[in-house]
Amino acid sequence: MRCIFCRGDTTGSVSREHIVPESLGNTLWLLPRGVVCDKCNNYFSREVEKPFLMSPAVRSLRFSQELENKRGRVPSIPGLIMPDVPVMVTRHPRINLTSIDVPQASFERVAGMKDGSLILPLGGREPPERVTSRFMAKVAIEALAERIISHDGGQDYICDEGQLDLLRDHARIGRTSRWPVYARTIYDANAKVSVAGGPPEQLVHEFDFLPTLWGEWFFTLALFGLELTINIGGPDIEGYERWLRENNNISPLYRLEKPGSYPMPTSTNDESA
Repeated sequence: MRCIFCRGDTTGSVSREHIVPESLGNTLWLLPRGVVCDKCNNYFSREVEKPFLMSPAVRSLRFSQELENKRGRVPSIPGLIMPDVPVMVTRHPRINLTSIDVPQASFERVAGMKDGSLILPLGGREPPERVTSRFMAKVAIEALAERIISHDGGQDYICDEGQLDLLRDHARIGRTSRWPVYARTIYDANAKVSVAGGPPEQLVHEFDFLPTLWGEWFFTLALFGLELTINIGGPDIEGYERWLRENNNISPLYRLEKPGSYPMPTSTNDESA
């Protein structure tokens, strides 16, 4: 077997690759051992996923949704005890507790407050485009692998397909200086939907591929209602913008439904919490 990124031998690889990071709530979408080598797995975790996960906007999302990392920790975020005391706030969902780290120099002042209000930021700075596009490139190739590796020759196809090399190299080494990603919110992060007639549940993430009539392929990933789309053939998003205009801005995730709406999803490529 060969790694779908570096094409190196994966006979001795032991790690299973999360298509969407575990720190974003993914427990279902994993690739079998040997699809991504241990070296690439560790590299992506450190150099591609971590910068995305630790950006202020994504960190704030993980805090608000109480998404734990592999060590069972929710990331802390900065807050402010009014009028002017900066603090760090941490959630501990397993024991239903929120802790506030107050600077030592301000501790006595805060302890003496009768009515100090805690202010938390809403959202935060979005990840730089290059960080998001490398993250999306990595997820797109792994999502494609998840679709076809069960077929004979599927893994070899991904390794040998030259049209994926530009996207593969962008994920691995960020060779392309600018690769645009189209981002928009298509539903509220806390929205609950009914899947296959079941009880309403929060939709965590879902993904799908979009082939267009003019020969381009796009990959769309929704994270708690934030829809991200990348062109898997090259650094150009104009074709996706054209597709949106021609399809009443419907999400590709629900393109078989009524145009212009975001209906209850029926795709199997989703995970609910």
